[in-house]
Amino acid sequence: MSSTKPRVRVKWYRSPLPKGELARLNQRSDAKGLAQTLGFLAVLLVSGGLAFYALDRAHPLITLLLIYAHGALYAFLVNGFHELCHKTVFKTPALNILFRNLYSFLGWYNHVSFWASHQAHHRYTLHPPDDLEVVLPVKLTLRSYLGFAIINPRGLLLRLKGVLRLSVGSIDNDWERALFPPEAIAERRALFAWARFLLLGHGLLIALSLYQGWWLLPILVTLAPFYGGGFQYLLNEAQHIGLSSRVSDYRLNTRTILLNPVLGFLYWQMQYHIEHHMYAAVPFYNLAALHKAVRADSPAPPRGLLETWRQIVPILRRQRREPGYVFVPELP
Repeated sequence: MSSTKPRVRVKWYRSPLPKGELARLNQRSDAKGLAQTLGFLAVLLVSGGLAFYALDRAHPLITLLLIYAHGALYAFLVNGFHELCHKTVFKTPALNILFRNLYSFLGWYNHVSFWASHQAHHRYTLHPPDDLEVVLPVKLTLRSYLGFAIINPRGLLLRLKGVLRLSVGSIDNDWERALFPPEAIAERRALFAWARFLLLGHGLLIALSLYQGWWLLPILVTLAPFYGGGFQYLLNEAQHIGLSSRVSDYRLNTRTILLNPVLGFLYWQMQYHIEHHMYAAVPFYNLAALHKAVRADSPAPPRGLLETWRQIVPILRRQRREPGYVFVPELP
């Protein structure tokens, strides 16, 4: 975050761990990092390759369904990007930087902007205005959800507008000004330089694809973050929605859910979200072990996405009637 003085100091409650356990859980592994990082990229190569192969070989509806499925998988790229920004995926820093930049490019993400914001989100979780990355309550409507679930042209336009604005060195909102004050010269240069790289890289990709007649390739890469994201959205949105702001206990403002191994792989184990906030230096592949270590001190987590949203939907309905209502989990 910027050098501006924080407006709050939060003394966070963290579930106690046995002596030496945190040091063990904090251990990073290049092998585990590569298995997840390359494994996830392989999933995207297969889903995109199937869609590309189906073009002119299968019924157009089959091709459209494969493109949509690719977008649904591609949406989880942001979770890998998030973990790589935490710098905990690999033991070797150079590997972390390499894949962070690759994931940043593929998803149109600015890792400089995100990490500045996300550090504040962890330090001051749900304490606005020091955390403006997530602000509660969330007003979720069917119309807004369908924008993520099917095609999200608004998201594309906003992302492109933001990248274009940063590429010309313009900072125009209070959150960016707080994160990148005028004296943060090096940080601003990196912020603007990455925006220009995104524009140049995706521009070249589109130009080369059109020149070669590969018109589907930009849809499978450059436009992939902007369609089919409904399933991932439901997982990501469940992290804090309906819970408390301005509390110093992650068990009250963050939600852990239980998922099957396939979804856990796609989601980069972010279902263990209380644990991730309590001990943010623990690599994602050790979060299941951390969950076991602290579960006796944590609320009972819902199992699966369906049970999770069966819990969340009544909360959102009540918040419409009672704007000040929040769900307070039962603590041990």
